[in-house]
Amino acid sequence: MPENINTTPLGDIERELAAAVDDRPVMVDVDRVSMVFNMASQQLNSLKEYAIALAKRELMFKEFRALDGVSFTVRKGDVFGILGTNGSGKSTILKSLIRELALLGGTVYLDGRDSSRLSAAETARTLAVMMTGRIAPERMICWDVAAAGRYPYTGRLGILGAEDREKVCEALALVHAEELADRDFTCISDGQRQRVLLARALCAADRLLILDEPVTGLDPAATQDLYKTLRYLNEKEKMAVIMVTHDMRGALREAHTILHIGRDGWFFGTVAEYLASPAGKRFGGAL
Repeated sequence: MPENINTTPLGDIERELAAAVDDRPVMVDVDRVSMVFNMASQQLNSLKEYAIALAKRELMFKEFRALDGVSFTVRKGDVFGILGTNGSGKSTILKSLIRELALLGGTVYLDGRDSSRLSAAETARTLAVMMTGRIAPERMICWDVAAAGRYPYTGRLGILGAEDREKVCEALALVHAEELADRDFTCISDGQRQRVLLARALCAADRLLILDEPVTGLDPAATQDLYKTLRYLNEKEKMAVIMVTHDMRGALREAHTILHIGRDGWFFGTVAEYLASPAGKRFGGAL
């Protein structure tokens, strides 16, 4: 089993003192979170083979510990980058934050509240979330896609009020997508879609933004444009940003703090501490 340790040069006492000096509000506090999945012990080539093996009771499972005692804190104004290899548990952490996956152990606190005690609507109003999955709305203009972020605030009928409509317009303007409001969402570029989806996330919450691979599939110009928008949201709007990404160069440039998850352990610390760590030297040293 991997040994999960923080390999940064600061010890526990120094970290406690640093935390005591930093009086910014804590947006996310992840306390010793663990998650375990059951995985098929043999490689199967198709869903049909899987179903046959399962029916014959020939399919064996083994335990895969995606996260093991992971802890970290994100404060107001932080940009928090989550790095690691494929299958290491990066997206698992995000899904635990937004309550898509149940925890085996530990606690996630969102804005000071135990996330397991929050309703789905309360969670949605706390987190601005933009995940990787592509949406394919039919006959929807960009304004309507962004407006979907306001539904946690509406009643059961989902009717938008004047304040909701104002928030939608503000969010589109904030990400420089107001000119896309009346465009068909399926007829715009990938970079423009990311901006509209970011506006949808901002319609739900304006203090904590969670992103899963936000620049995947974007060309260099669209990537830089998205990072510029995120930088504005963080520096001017004081939003905390948690971002899972394979874009190592972008993460090291934009983030203040790094969480690196690997099969042999995990690291949490500043960018400088990360680059000085074994994981940082291996994955980021060539940049």
